[in-house]
Amino acid sequence: MRRTVVMCMGLTIVSLLAACSASATTTTPPPTTIPATSTPPPTATPIPATPTPTPAPPAVDLSGTWTGSYNGPFNGSFTLTWTQNGANLNGTIQLSSPHDNLRISGNVSGSGISFGAVGVVTYSGTVSGSSMSGSYIDVANGKSGSWNATKS
Repeated sequence: MRRTVVMCMGLTIVSLLAACSASATTTTPPPTTIPATSTPPPTATPIPATPTPTPAPPAVDLSGTWTGSYNGPFNGSFTLTWTQNGANLNGTIQLSSPHDNLRISGNVSGSGISFGAVGVVTYSGTVSGSSMSGSYIDVANGKSGSWNATKS
């Protein structure tokens, strides 16, 4: 009986192998060739370097003389005389009360302005055309007030 089982198994294997070898075979077609062209492939166009932007000059020119007034712990009038180099301001401020003539420096950025005399007073505000206004702080006592000025 063992022989019969082994023989049946052998026949089954032979039959399967015969069936596999009788199946249709497929062949891979040869690769197609692309005809050479006379035009070389396009090359990438170089992207030009982005130039470094030049900083824009300040939107306002504050050079010259400005007159104005201030209110708060001190009230009076003043005269500003500016020279401007880019965003930097240098000049003098002559105050009526208390009477004083101070060297000042500051800067302008867009419509914003800040300036002052070291250890004495600081001013900040905005500029619009030929006028400017804002607030000041008396450094000695920490009290603040308002100011405004127009270009003379």
